[in-house]
Amino acid sequence: MILNKKTLERLRELINEETEYRSGPQLVKLFNGLGFNDQYGQGFPSRWIYTDKKLNAINGAPELDKCIKEVFSPINFVGRINQLDSFIKDLNQYMAFDKWKIVRNNAEITFQKVDEVKIELEPENVSENEFLNREFKNVNVNGIGLEGTVTDIIHDRVKEIERCFSAESPLAVILLAGSTLEGIILGLAIKYPKQFNQAKSSPKDSSGKVKPFQEWNLAGFINVAKELGLIQHDTHKFSHSLRDFRNYIHPYEQMSSGFNPREHTAKICLQVLRAAICEITESIRRIST
Repeated sequence: MILNKKTLERLRELINEETEYRSGPQLVKLFNGLGFNDQYGQGFPSRWIYTDKKLNAINGAPELDKCIKEVFSPINFVGRINQLDSFIKDLNQYMAFDKWKIVRNNAEITFQKVDEVKIELEPENVSENEFLNREFKNVNVNGIGLEGTVTDIIHDRVKEIERCFSAESPLAVILLAGSTLEGIILGLAIKYPKQFNQAKSSPKDSSGKVKPFQEWNLAGFINVAKELGLIQHDTHKFSHSLRDFRNYIHPYEQMSSGFNPREHTAKICLQVLRAAICEITESIRRIST
């Protein structure tokens, strides 16, 4: 089985970060189990360079099949099989262009040759519990690539939001999470104006002209981020819930709606922010190259 460059890049992201966070020593252990004889120590390359190199070395060899089976082994996903199936579905979108697909039959992972490329237009809906059960072990705003001062502010805000959540202050979590998410995507729009302005979902005025960024609302930023592939389908879906809750920053709006912030609501909003930061960090190269 030979996979193209884009498929291998996506596989590397799944190996290094998404199926689980694998440190340098863990990656060495994984690939040594496939026949390599590497040592982790001083001078070891970045994790993504190392994984890219190893995947290219085994591309087209039986070891690539073994690697994928190891990464997607159901025993590693006990209690979160739905998440495993989501990862498989995601990679299959890339493997379709190689005329291959991964098939999970209970505890068995196999590969199936396909005759044509089939592209799914709409991902399956993810339940609220599935979204909340996603784990993000490396929420690092530095990877987004915004200017230093803004990054420092966003970093401090994320820490403050987490403190508010621990202190059972749901309204503070909701309002801060919404404004922080908007600030992140606005920062990306300022850095990559061409990509944001050319998106089909960019907010436009009555004449069809794209509005200046200062006139975009959070919904507009969220939709363009999804179109550009910066956030995933489930994060996009629940980001709009965060947007709705954030609107209750106005006391009279909260009063008229009867909205009563709860811990569960705050948990969703914090999870949206974490997901967005991690997904943008992983996908920012799509629009920066």
